[in-house]
Amino acid sequence: MKPVHWIAWSALALAAAPSAAHADGDPAAGELKYKVCRVCHQIGEGAKNFVGPMLNGVVGRKAGSVPGYNYSDANKHSGLTWDEATLANYLRAPRAVVPGTKMAFPGLEKDADVANVIAYLKQFGPDGKKL
Repeated sequence: MKPVHWIAWSALALAAAPSAAHADGDPAAGELKYKVCRVCHQIGEGAKNFVGPMLNGVVGRKAGSVPGYNYSDANKHSGLTWDEATLANYLRAPRAVVPGTKMAFPGLEKDADVANVIAYLKQFGPDGKKL
């Protein structure tokens, strides 16, 4: 009977492994999905504010705080910090999280895309260098 239990637990562990990896996101897949963000946001060394603010060091940054970018009042006064959970909600539905935001993007529909984009963003420090 023990071998049956071991096989069942092994199967469960293998089934759970991809979802655990998925929860962390894949930066390479996130870079591909980020192409839709790149229309408005720059990231990496030499990034500048564009249609939207540059996103270097965004994970952990206070919303509305990039110098030189003209944020909406809604974003400036949102009181948000872009931790992973807040970013995930915002990337799914920007206008629901920050009503009155200037961000016209409707949001990402797939949880995997959200996780992957966040994993990609997390690679960049405030100076635009990969961590």
